[in-house]
Amino acid sequence: MTTDPEYLHVLTHLYEKSTILHDTTLFNKTLYFYFIDSLAHIDYTCSLLTFNYQSPKNIMGAEYLRWRIDEEKKGDRVQFPAFMVWLKDNHPEKFANLPSLWQMIYDPEDPASYRSFRIVPDPDSKQPLPTDVFLIMIDEFFDKDFLKSLYEDASLSRLFNDFLSQQKS
Repeated sequence: MTTDPEYLHVLTHLYEKSTILHDTTLFNKTLYFYFIDSLAHIDYTCSLLTFNYQSPKNIMGAEYLRWRIDEEKKGDRVQFPAFMVWLKDNHPEKFANLPSLWQMIYDPEDPASYRSFRIVPDPDSKQPLPTDVFLIMIDEFFDKDFLKSLYEDASLSRLFNDFLSQQKS
């Protein structure tokens, strides 16, 4: 371990979560991709704060995240960032109920971004995110109502499909 073993607690919190009560094959494919992608960014960021940069865990995480750069350009996935902006503008109440990580990363007015695959809320700060922020992010992604909204016939998925329809017309 390197920096702070407290982040190991965050990783344990993430790994104890489960989608066993959900049939993820019925999730909207694009929303599911970004759901898993966000969890991978949380995992990678916390792993860098827990394990040596050259640990097998961090190397594997970086390899996945390099792969996902090409994957996010496939099909409707490329529309997700624009969908988030559209959602914020047209359905602010729905946007406000999304996981905070999605709000930060995909809001063009927010300076947060993925930098070298790490979650960086403030590019001018050199301080790591506190562990409680990660715990909140994880719990938001595993919130029952959020997970239910990812199904193909559910609210967020319907809004995504409406957005895609508007883009094509």
